[in-house]
Amino acid sequence: MAQDKKPPGEDIPPKPCLYQPGGQMALGFCQQGRHHGHHGHHGLYESLNWLWTDMLKTDGSPSQVTGKGATRATEKGRGIPLCLSSLDVGGDVHLVVYDPDYMKTLSLKITTDSWSPELVRTGLLLLEGQTWSQHRRMLTPAFHYDILKPYLGLVADSVRGMLDKWEDFVSQDSCLEILGDISLMTLDTIMKNSQSYIQAIRDLNNLNAFYQNDLIYRLTPEGRWNHRACHIAHQHTDAVIKERKAHLQKEGELGKERRRRHLDFLDILLFARMENGSSLSDKDLCAEVNTFMFGGHDTTASGISWIFYALASHPGHQQRCQEEIQSLLGGGTSITWSNLDQMPYTTMCIKEAMRLYPPVPIIRRSLRKPITFPDGRSLPAGIKVALSFYGLHHNPKVFDPSRFAPGSNQHRHAFLPFSGGSRNCIGKQFAMNEMKVAVALTLLRLELSPDPSRVPCLMPGIVLKSKKRIHLQLRSLT
Repeated sequence: MAQDKKPPGEDIPPKPCLYQPGGQMALGFCQQGRHHGHHGHHGLYESLNWLWTDMLKTDGSPSQVTGKGATRATEKGRGIPLCLSSLDVGGDVHLVVYDPDYMKTLSLKITTDSWSPELVRTGLLLLEGQTWSQHRRMLTPAFHYDILKPYLGLVADSVRGMLDKWEDFVSQDSCLEILGDISLMTLDTIMKNSQSYIQAIRDLNNLNAFYQNDLIYRLTPEGRWNHRACHIAHQHTDAVIKERKAHLQKEGELGKERRRRHLDFLDILLFARMENGSSLSDKDLCAEVNTFMFGGHDTTASGISWIFYALASHPGHQQRCQEEIQSLLGGGTSITWSNLDQMPYTTMCIKEAMRLYPPVPIIRRSLRKPITFPDGRSLPAGIKVALSFYGLHHNPKVFDPSRFAPGSNQHRHAFLPFSGGSRNCIGKQFAMNEMKVAVALTLLRLELSPDPSRVPCLMPGIVLKSKKRIHLQLRSLT
């Protein structure tokens, strides 16, 4: 395989473009204004007024909320802690944050999601206070490594099935759109044999993240489509829960299942409910299962797709990963739990790809309490903020996995692909394991190259995707 013609860390074309639906607008707010000191707890009007005043005093140019403008303003090292943006068709104003210190402050404070898809509005993503704490504690054991270990074999089987299909395809046409197959593979690892549910979840993940006014939205064709997809997903989840409960309530079955060392996600939810009475209603069970299915498979599929694209665009780094994996796994195709911690360079490349292409590019929060940042600026309760992980991660833009090498002094909150604080992604270890398995098994069998005729066009939404999909050229190594 040819080495990179440019030094490691230097941008190599083709570079993805940025697709901005709806003409979103944001104005840069640069750190040069920080000398103004503490502003106290202003009302909404005063807060926006001093933001606007500070913006007029800076030399920052207007910035797009999720990409080009944000990175343009950070390229020269000026840094932008936040900006003012109209994110929604409904016209709500958000303060868009993409500075590590501001991210750290917000991740440690109490915030609530200001928007989330209908399917998961009573799940962990949207719960608050004591109810959220109870659900989080109840769900955490489902992602313990003792639970995740048995899933490794299922993940590997699903990846191998996808690769078998790809190798058959390579003999016909070496260029392939990868996201569709990867999405099916990630969902296959946690939900077998339900095509209607798979399609419903995929439809819901294609929704525009910037819609907010429910009344207006429900009158649109997309709103009605969303309602139908939610209905299908709820029907399937209800059926699965009822079937599992009936199975566990058979004489002696519950005790036998509880003695098993490894329980799956739904088992743990059901056991917690049975042991604690009414702690989880059927509605709560359905919401948590849908949250896991909705948030857990498409984000991982997006991550894997962009990792493959990044490695394809940087053949020197891809070759180094292949050499590491071949040395670790030899000519075999099996992968063990211990192998996951024995591929440091591949892990660094995975993280670097997730930095440049965060699966969830932006999330929105509402402040429940006033907040003061380290530089003295403050925001009142009720302000809506958007945490732009895309903007945070794109300073600098160059692909350089060494920034994740042991001992690097990177700001702890400069890389947040799974968000941060107590409300971070509960399934992040599951997702990282799945990505490592997918990358390792793929690079053992295939060489990846970008398709210069179909360069991805970044399309921000609930999950980072490409308007033109992601196409790669594949060459079999076996």
